[in-house]
Amino acid sequence: MKKINNYLYGILIFCSLFTSAQENLWTSGRPDGHAPMDVMGDHYHKKGEWMVSYRLMNMTMEGARSGNQDMATSVVHQSYMAAPKEMQMSMHMLGIMYAFSDQLTLMMMTNYSVLSMDLVNRMNASFSTESDGLGDLSLSALIKLYNQNRNSIHLQAGFSVPRGSIDQKGDTPIMSNTPLAYPMQLGSGTWDPIIGLTYLGQSSTLSWGWQSRYQIRTGENDNGYRLGDSFQTEGWGALKLSQKWSLATSLKYIKRSKIKGQYDALNPMMMPLFNATNSGGNQLNLGFSTNFYFPEGALKNFRLGVSYEIPLSQDTNGIQMANENLLTIGIQYSFKAKEKKEE
Repeated sequence: MKKINNYLYGILIFCSLFTSAQENLWTSGRPDGHAPMDVMGDHYHKKGEWMVSYRLMNMTMEGARSGNQDMATSVVHQSYMAAPKEMQMSMHMLGIMYAFSDQLTLMMMTNYSVLSMDLVNRMNASFSTESDGLGDLSLSALIKLYNQNRNSIHLQAGFSVPRGSIDQKGDTPIMSNTPLAYPMQLGSGTWDPIIGLTYLGQSSTLSWGWQSRYQIRTGENDNGYRLGDSFQTEGWGALKLSQKWSLATSLKYIKRSKIKGQYDALNPMMMPLFNATNSGGNQLNLGFSTNFYFPEGALKNFRLGVSYEIPLSQDTNGIQMANENLLTIGIQYSFKAKEKKEE
């Protein structure tokens, strides 16, 4: 924690070179006032303000890799009966934020996922598995810690509610209605605390930010395993091109621990993603994004955003699928409910 505090202090000193000496507050009321659309919980609101958001996240994975090396399907078949070829994930995310006070904003996020995976067995026969449904529910509090000289820091504290199914099943050439691989399940099956810290800075035409987020998996789910902890840190910088439009670039580092335990219904020799040892690792993503903000007119307080990420590096524990890209498209609308006048 001491190292984190020193790091944040250094950021504040550095960014003060770009900001006015006046006591200007950081504001979200500009196109670059929000982070790239893939960043969650990046800002807070003023007392009484609401925000609703919708995001569509589409992730593509293709081929297999072990460590930082790609693996041919024929090599995977030397140890497993089937090899994954491609996986598509489409996640629809709905978010609601409400500022209970200037210091405290409450956030709820839910999602609906559609997953598909293409595989090929040793006989060169291709088949697919699919799953879809609601995922886990996220509840968080965003607590403002600092907002001076266009620099802002806030804390995120919350937890994930295990609402997503961990009993998704499908048909394969060998067996029908069989449990699907770990990545094809929709939830964790455990109550998982979330802690995060976000820093934001602005000048007249530039903005920048950094967020670190840690999700801790607790206990063991009903199928006898626990997903690995997840740590994610991301930094970004944006250029305000006009009152409505901004462009940004980002770097994101993700580290996931291995799955603990083993789902007994999954045969670890069937395919790599049935084996809990083939889980976890780390990767570094490069992102590009744009935001459109409407400060007035018929679309006042609407914000549209698009972000696209590609992996610069990926190091897996054991044999897993290789990430190809992540596309996020979102829309946000903020408003303040009218207060009733006393008669």
